[in-house]
Amino acid sequence: MLIASLQNPRIKAIGRLRRRTHRDDDQSMIIEGYREVKRALENRYLPTELFHCPALYQGSNEPELVGRCHEAGATVFECTVEVFSKITYRDRPEGILAVAPALHRTLADLTVPAAPLLVVAEAIEKPGNLGTILRSADAAGVHGVIVCDKCTDINNPNVVRASIGTLFTVPLAEADSPAAIEWLKARDIKILAATPHATQEFFDVDLRTGIAIVLGTEQYGLSTHWLEAADLKVRIPMSGQADSLNVASAATILMFEAVRQRRQSKG
Repeated sequence: MLIASLQNPRIKAIGRLRRRTHRDDDQSMIIEGYREVKRALENRYLPTELFHCPALYQGSNEPELVGRCHEAGATVFECTVEVFSKITYRDRPEGILAVAPALHRTLADLTVPAAPLLVVAEAIEKPGNLGTILRSADAAGVHGVIVCDKCTDINNPNVVRASIGTLFTVPLAEADSPAAIEWLKARDIKILAATPHATQEFFDVDLRTGIAIVLGTEQYGLSTHWLEAADLKVRIPMSGQADSLNVASAATILMFEAVRQRRQSKG
């Protein structure tokens, strides 16, 4: 089915999904990009609709992906360049955009092994930071990410984009902070609070046990909920003039220090 009109009701509906209120009402999300849609499919997160524009493909594998989406039950629409340019949110669109059910995960959905490595992101405001934390968590093999007291909607297209689809690969849960703290304490998972006010540096702490690395809002850091509940508090030493790191950068450093320690202990 070819869509050539900007007035097509489906095209208008996708435009509305840019806004969180409409995503909540429709219980839908946008997944744009070849890798993002592919990772959603590979992790059994199936789109209901797929919009594609062959003139904007970046490679030769897109037709296969379109076919896989169709086989998975998605309604497929081909779009003209003008129409696709209306629905894309990227400067350089790849000609692939899917609509899927909104993602909802709770602590009850999160299953972790013994001595897990978890990341807790409290009140992260910027979709790009949350997406980057998910991307780093995927790379580090983190056993789960808990999004607490969310300021950013995990179904935001920019979270999907910044995560490069790892939103669908990393075990994920959403909760308020008291519930998350209770869940961690019940499983004897240590809470490690990252704060510039700590006296201990992160590489002096044992990260090989079950641990949850907790990072807070970009502007204010962690809330008193987490600082009071923390079993450990660490800081990342700063040698330059800047007194703090981007929250996603800090999360990445701490995750990979945990990975380094765990691999070293096995060796």
